[in-house]
Amino acid sequence: MKTDATVRIGVHEIAITRPDKILFPQDGITKAELIRYYERIAPRMLPYLAGRPLVLQRFPDGIERPGFIQKAAAPYYPEWIKKVTVKKMGGTVKHVVSDDVATLVYLANQACITLHTWLSRAPDTNCPDQMVLDFDPSGDDDLDGVVGGALALKNILDGLDLPSYVKTTGSRGVHVVVPIDGKQDFDAVRAFARRLAGIVVDRDTGRYTLEQHKNKRHGRVLIDLNRNGYAQTAVANYSVRARPGAPVSVPLQWDELRKKSFRPDAFTIRNIFDRLEKIEDPWKDFWRHAVSLEAAGQRLDNLSAA
Repeated sequence: MKTDATVRIGVHEIAITRPDKILFPQDGITKAELIRYYERIAPRMLPYLAGRPLVLQRFPDGIERPGFIQKAAAPYYPEWIKKVTVKKMGGTVKHVVSDDVATLVYLANQACITLHTWLSRAPDTNCPDQMVLDFDPSGDDDLDGVVGGALALKNILDGLDLPSYVKTTGSRGVHVVVPIDGKQDFDAVRAFARRLAGIVVDRDTGRYTLEQHKNKRHGRVLIDLNRNGYAQTAVANYSVRARPGAPVSVPLQWDELRKKSFRPDAFTIRNIFDRLEKIEDPWKDFWRHAVSLEAAGQRLDNLSAA
């Protein structure tokens, strides 16, 4: 990619600035490589972004320099980039929505390394269509706790006849995700998630916790429910993380979690396509399995009582 080149994506021309800028110094990964990644991954990634307000994590000077979180769409963004206006405390915020390849390329050129999505879609952003429980280790060495907790939750969800999907975060943990019908608001979904997490914690209080303050976790794995709140986000499927190696958040098959070789940051922008050439998207039927949490409430009452 030439310096300050212009690329055409569909009907849109995008000016690429400083493509040789190093964003991942330890790996020599440039902005051009990040842009190529997002252009190539788009067919896999876009179904998980469609209609969702985005929060952008940008690193104009590379990941070893301070970056920043951007919620509101910048006023200089071209008119063809879709936006959605959502209510926030004290007013509204206009977020970017990425429904096409050109938007991904444009954002990558802005040194947007990581895309975080709302759990709801426009126009009804008050009701999520997925429930997320995030297994986050207190240290770097408790992968067994992360995996064990995710599998324990899957066992509970299986008992409730609720579908469950798992993905790496591209960092240290995993997300367990349940597709839901979007008929309950965030408060109801978060309350349901808290009850599920409470069962996991109660069964092994020495290893799992709901404590948000790290100095009070005492080495236990946090089951984080905060994704299930209005205006909260989760890292997007196939998004790059601002960590050495440029790891990627990747949907998994449950059996992959049980392998001794499993690592949450194993897949990167330089090896992910080898994987995608060999397997189908493990989440390809995600939306077809959306369920009602209200219908599962009685079963959860019975399980909690037991």
